[in-house]
Amino acid sequence: MLHIEFTTDLGAKVTVDVENASALLDTQRQYGRLGWTSGEIPSGGYQFPLENEPDFDWHLIGARKWTSPDGEELVIHKGHAYRRRELEAVDSRKMKLPAAVKYSRGAKSTDPEHIREKSDGEFEYVTLAIFRGGKRQERYATPGSRPGTPTQAPTQAARPAPTRPAPALARPAPTRADDEPPF
Repeated sequence: MLHIEFTTDLGAKVTVDVENASALLDTQRQYGRLGWTSGEIPSGGYQFPLENEPDFDWHLIGARKWTSPDGEELVIHKGHAYRRRELEAVDSRKMKLPAAVKYSRGAKSTDPEHIREKSDGEFEYVTLAIFRGGKRQERYATPGSRPGTPTQAPTQAARPAPTRPAPALARPAPTRADDEPPF
């Protein structure tokens, strides 16, 4: 029996028993959908293969995609919004790096020092995840997705029907689970 400790979106610590290692990722997905996390962001962010970026299952780390009212696609993790940034390949005498996709945000004074990164100048940022190189790992993909294609969240039709009709002046229900406001 394995034990995994989650921190809920309200900060409570919960320990969950997992039958075996093969059920671990499913358990992380299940509780990650609630915004629960099972670890801290490592220095430099989580590292994943670039081929996993289009259909990465953000629930594995307690995050989710969200589209802002301005149409910008963000990833929400522990109440912070991370922007998608495409990084070009670097090929210089000092460094050689393949192209990457990074999800990051500006650092705050309350962020732990080990996750804060400096950029040119005095600006600091925090990287949630970086997708670079490597070979695709199906275990990181959203279940039911096809390699290389972005996934769609379940539509409203897949949700249980409301018990009573909504008032006529109420805001229409989101059509996708990821369209709900992050806070």
